[in-house]
Amino acid sequence: MAFEGLESVTDMSVADWIAPRLRGFGGRVTQVVPDGFAAYARILHPADDEFGEPTTWSEVCRRTGRTAHPLMQWSSVAAGGRWTPETAAGPPRVGEAPPAVLGAILDVLGGFSDGEPDCFHAMWEGWGWLHPGGWALLVATDDPSRSAPPHEELQPNALSADVLAGPRLDLPARSYLLFRGPLHAALRMGHQVTSDWFVPQPPSLLWPADRSWCLATEIDFDSTLVGGPRELVDALTREPSLEAWPVQATDDLTVHGDRINPGAGA
Repeated sequence: MAFEGLESVTDMSVADWIAPRLRGFGGRVTQVVPDGFAAYARILHPADDEFGEPTTWSEVCRRTGRTAHPLMQWSSVAAGGRWTPETAAGPPRVGEAPPAVLGAILDVLGGFSDGEPDCFHAMWEGWGWLHPGGWALLVATDDPSRSAPPHEELQPNALSADVLAGPRLDLPARSYLLFRGPLHAALRMGHQVTSDWFVPQPPSLLWPADRSWCLATEIDFDSTLVGGPRELVDALTREPSLEAWPVQATDDLTVHGDRINPGAGA
């Protein structure tokens, strides 16, 4: 069930610590995740290979002759006219970590707490499925003589009108709905479209009640950031199911931040 284990938060003072530690709005690490943590990790969302299977950016670099490094940009490593049918890959997800990646991150984060920590989960208010008329289903068939197969009626999202009309967590250029619940409840955020079709929508910001770390996925980025103790960042970068790199608070994660690989137009 969507949002199982989560309750809506209306007292936004629980997030008062975040805005003073954001260094404005933009593409640097601490413009996305709060400043003041001992270390930061950038977890890259995987691309899809020619078979539709997840692949790392490092593998794409190996195939295209680009250099893998912490600030590499997809537009650079996947550019340059070097694609062949053997190297083609679909782009990473933007604005959200795939469930398998998010699950692996959460498992690492959980290892730095006693049990399942109590967390705050902030969801960007602008996702289309949150708003009436903002989400639709297209069913197609390749046989023009046949009509589309019947399908179960689409369900409204699981959030009540009161929640959707409630207070927002307002940060520079972004506003969020805020929820509280267990760490792994982040995997249950999303839209239960039909009884057997769930579209996950992970939080854009996630932090424990003790504020010992913070996860952030900017809606325009194809990577997720985590700030926290150095031991936590080391654990993320060692996790074999993740492509995670240590980054610095002031690092630039925009297309201008990759100073090693030629740009998309090169």
